[in-house]
Amino acid sequence: MIASLARRALYALATSPEVESLARAVPPVQDLAYSAARRYVAGTTLDEALETVRRLTGAGLAVSLDLFGEGAADEDALAATVRGYREAAAALAGIDGDVYLEIVPSHLGLDLGPDVCRRHVEQLVEVLPAGSRLEISAEESHRTPRIMDLTVALAEAGAPVLATVQANLRRSPADVDRLLAAGVPIRLVKGAYLESGDDAYAWGEPTGIAFVRLAHRVHAGGSAPVLATHDRVLLEALLEALPGAGVEMLLGVREDDARELAARGVPVRIYAPYGDSWFRYWMRRLAESQGA
Repeated sequence: MIASLARRALYALATSPEVESLARAVPPVQDLAYSAARRYVAGTTLDEALETVRRLTGAGLAVSLDLFGEGAADEDALAATVRGYREAAAALAGIDGDVYLEIVPSHLGLDLGPDVCRRHVEQLVEVLPAGSRLEISAEESHRTPRIMDLTVALAEAGAPVLATVQANLRRSPADVDRLLAAGVPIRLVKGAYLESGDDAYAWGEPTGIAFVRLAHRVHAGGSAPVLATHDRVLLEALLEALPGAGVEMLLGVREDDARELAARGVPVRIYAPYGDSWFRYWMRRLAESQGA
């Protein structure tokens, strides 16, 4: 109970726009914060991010590049976001390596309507290099049904998408079955959002067990799961049991593990976000390091 309350308190601080505004209002504080955040962030500009991507691919790692931001609220903000994503998608053609583009549905207008979001995603597909994919992020559970509908619709239209399934959500086994039936590859995460007990398993052992069961379910369905976790014990057990499974890790987190796994022939992808809205992402990494 105490651990759960502490996790919620840390998460609240990590996602607070007020905390971000206070910290970024003082240039020396902002500079100090970014210096600490830099290990987790590919850069604030696309050029900086591409330098990071080249460093990672040069080390034999695949990459998923993401542009910071969630919840675009109007068409003007959406237009700027789509331009940023399109520039990133087009730039991937100049990278010698395996690089995907991560997209956040709410960042592309999901809350303004599924047709709005799909229209913007299709603009990204137009410029995405051959062989790349759009990794579709998971979000809070109230958005999950719309994200699943979007993902399946895009796949059925021939878009190269990869879905994200959160192990802590009670609905996830049904989502896995639906995605497998549609031929959509699956990245499995434990789940990063605070959810009600009705919607999600408790953090810790119950979520870990759900992760294992879902990984086996994906593999039994004929697909190689992407295991997005830094839990080395969990990874080793699942990689032994599920031939062909891949791994995804966060930039700046357990990089030695990523290199060691890649050297063994395990497909390893690094999630590398960039952009100016880095502060709350960094705070979430800090919260997670404290068990949040």
